[in-house]
Amino acid sequence: MIDAVGNPQSVLLLGGTSEIGLAIVRRLAGGRPIRVVLAGRASGRLDEAVAGLEQGGCAVQTLDFSAVDTGTHAEVVAKAFAGGDIDVAVVAFGVLGDAEVAWQDVDAAVEMATVNYTAAVSVGVALAGQFRTQGHGAIVALSSVAGERVRRSNFVYGSSKAGMDGFYLGLSEALRPSGVRVTVVRPGFVKTRMTAGMSPAPLSVTASDVADVVADAVRNQRELVWAPGPLRAVMSALRHVPRPIFRRLPL
Repeated sequence: MIDAVGNPQSVLLLGGTSEIGLAIVRRLAGGRPIRVVLAGRASGRLDEAVAGLEQGGCAVQTLDFSAVDTGTHAEVVAKAFAGGDIDVAVVAFGVLGDAEVAWQDVDAAVEMATVNYTAAVSVGVALAGQFRTQGHGAIVALSSVAGERVRRSNFVYGSSKAGMDGFYLGLSEALRPSGVRVTVVRPGFVKTRMTAGMSPAPLSVTASDVADVVADAVRNQRELVWAPGPLRAVMSALRHVPRPIFRRLPL
């Protein structure tokens, strides 16, 4: 269980090679030998993730996980819990893709919607069932500020994150009576492999920065956080900008 000062003893990462997800796991571990379950596709990157966590003293289990194969999600989540309690589950998979291709190519649009929204809902429902049975724990869902007000520049991605965001906010309310907490995290531009080659936006952060925000949110049982924190005020203002003006902003 999560101890009195907010430190978990076990973490499940859905999206086992996610840079942000792994940074969160390391931050939650804090140098302690916790149990970690990495759910992702078998690959060299997954092997590297395992090796890095084991060097830090963690006991690591891997599970084969494909976001698009929603029929296997309940089984994967059940396997993660079969090895013992899970204190924190981090939903960290997603695709950014090419924004201009996404709205003009059916396959690209469907893949983005499936991974970022449908798969996130699928694992969310599976996690909710396991956590309710367990009676404690926390779910961390990596959303995006792109979903707060969808922009022309990446509206397929933004719309998929808007749906995902709304689902986990609702799940937070549904699980409240059971004592299970849900934290929705809205990062801005994060400098990772996924955004390599793109021009960093204002208030850009690193994966480590996001991990710090998440660890604090888990410890203090916060349900909605931004990374970095000042984005909350920025997005609050942007949500109220009239559309004729909003479309002319350099976003």
